[in-house]
Formats: sequence, structure tokens, C-alpha cells
Amino acid sequence: MTDGVLQEYMGACQARVEQALQRWLPDVRLPPTRLHAAMRYAVLGEGKRIRPLLVYATGAALGTAQGRLDGPACALELIHAYSLVHDDLPAMDDDDLRRGRPTCHRAFDEATAILAGDALQTLAFQVLATDPTLDTRAEVRVRMLEQLARAAGSRGMAGGQALDLDAEGREITSVELENIHIHKTRALIRAGVRLATLLSDAGEDEVARSLDRYAKCIGLAFQVQDDILDVAGQTAVLGKTQGKDQRQDKATYPALLGLDAAREKAQLLCQEALTALDALDAAAEPLRRIARYIVSRNR
Repeated sequence: MTDGVLQEYMGACQARVEQALQRWLPDVRLPPTRLHAAMRYAVLGEGKRIRPLLVYATGAALGTAQGRLDGPACALELIHAYSLVHDDLPAMDDDDLRRGRPTCHRAFDEATAILAGDALQTLAFQVLATDPTLDTRAEVRVRMLEQLARAAGSRGMAGGQALDLDAEGREITSVELENIHIHKTRALIRAGVRLATLLSDAGEDEVARSLDRYAKCIGLAFQVQDDILDVAGQTAVLGKTQGKDQRQDKATYPALLGLDAAREKAQLLCQEALTALDALDAAAEPLRRIARYIVSRNR
């Protein structure tokens, strides 16, 4: 799969999940109209859609029909969108720019942004609980709900954000930094691969374990590259404020290891992810290309 083919694949997946999200999000004409407008503003439009992309690519590697993957892809993106809305709030990261436009609380107001995040989170679980296109057994649906809840909660993304806030302004070790991002960033990326694996009924076989190793590596690599881009990227390209981590005295890989060592770490994680896929055939090629893209992207 060439880079051009990867871009085409990514574009098709992005368009697919965008259409599915359009169907799940409440119409802005329905009351409460301002809340529904804020929800759609936070989710639709610009975005890499990495998490849904991983759902589709993992499903492709396992031979799952694409139509069955729309629900998990939407659920993950809704959780991700809610987390961004809340992370941008003044009480958290206090940011004014997200995906190249004003953050949700700037476009609307803080109270509406908080409620929009809350509603997006609950909608994610509604999608997994009720989507008829999942076409799976009740026990598999419950396991998928459990996986998403664990990835989003105090032992996952929310807990990672709490650890990140606690680390601001103090020196931490590389072990502590990795623990932050195992929870804050990796948990939800790993969940994308895991949800598609559960849906395929792969269970806990060797292929499922290989995919989980892949997900662990790219989940951490994604955060390392994000940290690098905060130092070396440009606001206009990133779509968010460059240099914000340093100004807030946040713990990052470049700050702890240095920029060159952080880049080396990202490449090593990418290689570990690719190695984890050695036993999979050509159907896993999108996953391989996604790993390379994650550590070479500029936004």
C-alpha cells in the first residue's frame, strides 16, 4: 500500500465515519438546540479520525464486514470528541484553538461545552448498546461496552488526564510519564483495535494478542509524536496552539528525553508495532501503514 493509497483509504474511512456520526448526532433543530449544535460542532468537520480508522483497519485485517464496524468507530470518536471538549476547558488545559477553529467553550460557552461533553460521552455508549448493524451476540456487545468504559474511565483516559494535571510544574521520571500516557492516550487507541477484535470473535487467540501488542505500541507512539509536534510543529498546520505544553510546564517526551531521543523513541515504538504484525497477512497492510503514518505526521 503506497502512501497515496493510504491517503485514499484514510479518506474513505473518514468519510464513512463522518456520515455515520451525522446520523447518530441529534439534529440541531431539536431542543435543546444550543446543546445539540455544540455537540455537532465538537464532533463534525476537521479531524484525523485515527481511532475510527483503527477500528476499520483492524476489522479489515480480521475479515469483518465494514458495515458492522460503523458503531464502534462512532462510539470511539464520540468519546474522543468529548475528551477534547473537556480538556480544552479553562479548568483543564485552557485552550482557545482546536482543529483550526475556536474550541467548543469559546464558540459557545463553558456550561454548554461541559454539557456537550457529557452528552457525547453518553451517546457513545448508546451507540454501542443499540446499533443494529453490529450484528453480534449480546455477550459480545456487553464486552465491547465494558472495554470502552474501562478505556474512558479512571483506569484509562480520565485517570491519565488526572495524572497529567498532577504532574504539571514538577519533575517526573520516564516511568511516570509513560504511565500518564498509557492511560491518557494509549487506552482509547488500544480500545479501537480491541473493539474490532471483539466484534470479529477472535477472542484471546494469538492474532488477538498480536493486535493488542500493536495497539499498545502505536498508542504510545501517537503521544510521543504529539509531544514532538508541540515543539517542532506549526500552529497553522497543527490546528491547535503550538508550544502550549512547554508554556504550561507539562511533562512531555522532548522535555524529559530531548527532541532527538523522543524522535528515536517514536521510531522504535513504530518498529515494535510492525513486528507485532509479522504473523498477519496482506489484509493487515493498512495497520502497518497507519503505524508509519502516526510517527511521520505533521498534525
